[in-house]
Amino acid sequence: MTALPEFRPSDPGFEARVRDSFNRQPAMHLIGARLSLVAPGHCEIELPRRAEITQQHGLIHGGVVGMIADSAAGYAAYSLFPADSTVMTVEYKLNLMAPAAGDRLVARSRVTRHGRTLTICSLDVFSWVDGAETHCATGLATMICLHGRADTPR
Repeated sequence: MTALPEFRPSDPGFEARVRDSFNRQPAMHLIGARLSLVAPGHCEIELPRRAEITQQHGLIHGGVVGMIADSAAGYAAYSLFPADSTVMTVEYKLNLMAPAAGDRLVARSRVTRHGRTLTICSLDVFSWVDGAETHCATGLATMICLHGRADTPR
C-alpha cells in the first residue's frame, strides 16, 4: 500500500479555524456529530448512535453516513487552505459496504492530492459494535478552495 503524502498547512492557525467552522454547522449539531481530530490534511468526525438518526431497520441512515463523510473530507481539505478562504464540496462518491450499526460511527478523511483550487480526499466511515470496528463506507471527494471568501454565512 502506498503511503499518503504529508502536507504542511499554509495557515499556522488551521486547527482553530477548522474547529470554529465546524462549530458553526447547525447540521452537525442537529445529528450530534463531534470533530474529534484535526491534523494537516486529515480529519475525523465521531457520531454517537441516537434513535433520531436511524432508519426503519434501526441502523444509522445512509444519508447521515454521507453527511459525516462529506464534512470530514471538507475539513481535511480546509486544513490546508489559506486563512482567507472557505471550502465547498464539488462532488463525492460513497460506497456503503456494511450496515451502519453499533454505538457510534467515525468518519476519517485524508487529502490525497492538494491543488490550488481543487483538493481530492479519500474517506472512510467505520461503525463500532461491541468495541469492534467495522468498515461500513468508503469513497472519494473533491473539494474546492474559494480564495478570498470568508468562511461565514452568505
